[in-house]
Amino acid sequence: MQREPELENELENEDGSETYFERLSFEIDKGQEPLRIDKFLMNRVEGATRNKIQQAIQKGLVLVNKNAIKSNYKIKPGDHIIIYSDKSPESLEIVPEKIPLNIVYEDDDIMVINKPAGMVVHPGCGNYRGTLVNGVAYYLKEKNPDLSESELPRFGLVHRIDKNTSGLLVLAKTEKASLELANQFFEHSVQRKYIALVWGDFEESEGTVTAHVGRHQRFRKIMDSYPEGDHGKEATTHFKVLERFGYVTLIECRLETGRTHQIRVHMQHIGHPLFNDETYGGDRIVKGTVFSKYRQFVENCFAICPRHALHAKTLGFIHPITKKEMLFDSELPEDISAVIEKWRNYTQNKNLSHAS
Repeated sequence: MQREPELENELENEDGSETYFERLSFEIDKGQEPLRIDKFLMNRVEGATRNKIQQAIQKGLVLVNKNAIKSNYKIKPGDHIIIYSDKSPESLEIVPEKIPLNIVYEDDDIMVINKPAGMVVHPGCGNYRGTLVNGVAYYLKEKNPDLSESELPRFGLVHRIDKNTSGLLVLAKTEKASLELANQFFEHSVQRKYIALVWGDFEESEGTVTAHVGRHQRFRKIMDSYPEGDHGKEATTHFKVLERFGYVTLIECRLETGRTHQIRVHMQHIGHPLFNDETYGGDRIVKGTVFSKYRQFVENCFAICPRHALHAKTLGFIHPITKKEMLFDSELPEDISAVIEKWRNYTQNKNLSHAS
């Protein structure tokens, strides 16, 4: 009896999984008779037809022992089969819009973009225009007027970052590049470092948060941590203290997994919500007294950085075609830099007044 395919990732909705691919993975048990893989998968994958399976094989979306195969490949005991499925949103028409893009790198296969805070990655409910994808569609259409409208939505979203998170993300310009990059995200080999300003001070200088992340059991539009692993998907965030300001701390977070709102949820879980994160409790005074001068100072900081203080600073991966190591780094945006400097000055002045 064959093992049931294991679903390793899924897109939940417009606020769902960080990656836009899902992957089915299973092994062939002992005693399996030789059988064409398209026939085998047609009976193993829910909703699959032979035609769909053959198209997926032709596109390189079906791997056996990490290698692309042909439809007439015959499975054998011990084979490890992986099936990729592109789940990026496609129900909405992508309207090209002239939107400024900060393109950090581009070649024939990929684009790396530094996304500003406030920009949604892909059109969805309530955000049909003004998204990163609308801007990229316009940019690609300008470069290649022969590009058909039907091709524009499919140019290769591999992952996403939240609307109010700034920073780096990579897009694929070909189907092959999409698959190769998606595999790196699945294998957790992509380097992703974020800078975050969080409430409170840390006893330790570095640490790791391990807790499943999944939909909140009551409030389905937000996420929650499940340290016992009873809900959600496994998630691991490594953090390191960069600078301490007493009531808040500047940290670097390195993602081992990429779940929706992972850093925000994990920091809330350990009692250090992101500064000005209205969804996870950081948009109020979490640490410190509430006397008038301090309250006014914090409110001024909120005005300077009117969103959660999180920036995707570093992104590293293997180029999907050339196989070269690619590493990109971005400067902190002005709002986060300004609020850090304000806290730095506040801490220094506070220390000076105590010393005098």
